[in-house]
Amino acid sequence: MAHAKKLMRALAGEAQAVPPVWLMRQAGRYLPEYRATRAKAGDFLSLCYTPDLAAEVTLQPIRRYGFDAAILFADILLVPQALGADLWFVTGEGPRLSTVTAQGDFDALKPADAIHETLAPVYDTVRILARELPAETTLIGFAGAPWTVATYMIAGKGTPDQGPAHGLREGQPALFDALMARLTEATIEYLSLQIEAGAEVVKLFDSWAGSLQGEAFARYALEPAKAIVAALKTKYPGIPVIVFPRQAGEAYVGFAKATGADCVALDNSVNADWAAKHVQIDGCVQGNLDPKHMVTGGQALIDETRRIVEAYSNGPHIFNLGHGITPDADPENVHRMLAAIRG
Repeated sequence: MAHAKKLMRALAGEAQAVPPVWLMRQAGRYLPEYRATRAKAGDFLSLCYTPDLAAEVTLQPIRRYGFDAAILFADILLVPQALGADLWFVTGEGPRLSTVTAQGDFDALKPADAIHETLAPVYDTVRILARELPAETTLIGFAGAPWTVATYMIAGKGTPDQGPAHGLREGQPALFDALMARLTEATIEYLSLQIEAGAEVVKLFDSWAGSLQGEAFARYALEPAKAIVAALKTKYPGIPVIVFPRQAGEAYVGFAKATGADCVALDNSVNADWAAKHVQIDGCVQGNLDPKHMVTGGQALIDETRRIVEAYSNGPHIFNLGHGITPDADPENVHRMLAAIRG
């Protein structure tokens, strides 16, 4: 069925009058059915590690909206947990991890090929979804990119400027490079098992790529993505890869070609007309409606949705937001967006 799926056709380079559409974080707190299922699970990590429930929340937005793709419900920080880091979530504040700031912390981590026992429930979720999704819906697996995951492992939490990670990168480069290498290898392992379980596309989220500049961006955002894409393409040559170096700005230009990826996802800080001219010339782009429109709605949502569709209409395009849909989004605004895309 892959050749008939709208998302797969876009990733193969086909321009379509009506682009395929899905949303980052489309399974999430803005949906009442998600909140009910999470309450049933008891806590966020239990939801991630209970395959029936993780599959259920992945399927909920497909039932409600008929998106062209479903993305596996999981979290980018499951990989560091599988490597041996302590992981927990603080209500209202987000994730917390034990930190890697010294050689002894790194030495305590597991090897990359030891992650699969912890992550086995995630692969089971993928298997359920591969069976239960509608035939026309593409299943996307994902992982966090090494730089972004490293920022959490070094700071022990999310930070506004990724300062602790930059400090380790500059102050202890050998330790930092070793952590990046371990995460790159683990990411290849993780995505490989998702593909073997049934994922048809995988996406690499580098949410904090924009805080890397110049040579650091090339070394720690582009090069790991290139290594991951190359490894996956060698093992699974028919599986498309989407990369998302968020807030890369001018560095979006040529990123897909340089990494070997099939599509580059764009955040909403870049203009769609600019991106069509400078980024889409290399192939498929994904994005990039500002998530605030899912909150505010109105004619502005409709107009901006149509403007983005028109801007990318001459090439392969997957409609999405420039970042994840937020918990305060109005579910009805998603229907309005879809109507503006699909007529």
